[in-house]
Amino acid sequence: MATCEVLNVDREKVGELELKEQVFNGPMKPHLIHEAIRWQFARRRSATASTKNRTAVRGGGRKPWRQKGTGRARVGTIRSPLWRGGGIVFGPHPKDYSYSLAKKVRRAALRSAISLRYQEGKLLFLDDLQLPETKTKTFVDMMNKLGIKNTLIVIDGENINLERSARNVPWAKVIRHEGLNVYDIFKYEHLIILRSAKEKIEERLTK
Repeated sequence: MATCEVLNVDREKVGELELKEQVFNGPMKPHLIHEAIRWQFARRRSATASTKNRTAVRGGGRKPWRQKGTGRARVGTIRSPLWRGGGIVFGPHPKDYSYSLAKKVRRAALRSAISLRYQEGKLLFLDDLQLPETKTKTFVDMMNKLGIKNTLIVIDGENINLERSARNVPWAKVIRHEGLNVYDIFKYEHLIILRSAKEKIEERLTK
């Protein structure tokens, strides 16, 4: 079983953790990582191109003129696609690009991403990370003490002061354990996990 040091905010060792090999030091599966990131991007993608057909265009409820006797062509509505301002035939509509990806594939990809950070030496476990107030400067000073920039921080639950203090820092992101995902792990160079979140991550990824 792999082990890892637990540090405090002054980067002093305060203990050790036993890590499940399956989650933190498992085999790399690049093809699953690639598939998981594609799946995340597809879910975030939004299509905005949209047109209205003849039933969606406003107006046109009254017949413009009588059916016969005028010498003009038969018309039932001014919103006909043949008229200016009428509906569009077979025009584009918002498309849903998302698709399903098996849970076991998503878990395997997440395990591979976490294992990569561990094997690179860029995974850090902290005993705790509490801020007395919501202040960005305090958070930045704390990260400077740890000597880390460009990091994803995983917490075990609600931590309002920490989450609000970090949200204006472009090189850091605080995320709760249930929201941990492959894309964010690769977006940031370092991964910081609180001791209290470690067990919940293991529980989630060993089902």
